[in-house]
Amino acid sequence: MTASNSPQSTSQPAVVCAPDDQALLESCLAAKPGAWDEFVGRFAGLLAYVIERVSSQRQLSLPSSDRDDLVADVLVDLLKNDAAALRAFAGKSSLPTYLTVIARRVAVRSMVLAANSNRKVGSLRDGTAPLMDGTQQHARVERHDEIESLLGRLIPEEARLVRLHHIEGKSYGEISALTGMPLGLIGPTLSRANEKMRGQA
Repeated sequence: MTASNSPQSTSQPAVVCAPDDQALLESCLAAKPGAWDEFVGRFAGLLAYVIERVSSQRQLSLPSSDRDDLVADVLVDLLKNDAAALRAFAGKSSLPTYLTVIARRVAVRSMVLAANSNRKVGSLRDGTAPLMDGTQQHARVERHDEIESLLGRLIPEEARLVRLHHIEGKSYGEISALTGMPLGLIGPTLSRANEKMRGQA
């Protein structure tokens, strides 16, 4: 019996990620101008849908402002630690599927924290409970004064966002409407401002 001379086919992993999604992801990681805005425009609707599905499955009523805040939280999660979550994408699934998993994780985590503290999802950011006793009110005033004293480290745009979000309690959606800043940029800008106020930037 003679061995076959026909070349044996080698199995290669199928490319699942759509080429245009892969190209956009690479542009974001390379910090190309406009890439992140395009990313947000392409996937923000998907993230909002996933968050709404999670809230529906948990039989929670989620105001649009809280949904927008959670979308921004997902975007921040994608960018933190030098965009580690985006860099970890290996193309073994579609990019929308990968983002769905991350969005669901962020939404569930936030909703569990809210349930455990008996507070609504959107109230977790400002560190205040719906009803405050004298001690809590005093702590909030001290926090307000501390933030005001640290605003000098920020550029005007960052200072305005910090004042709107941390002091006035505006949601990301409300801030976007007031300032005209795209929703996907608010979270990263606030994160950068928080690092500056902590003296890390």
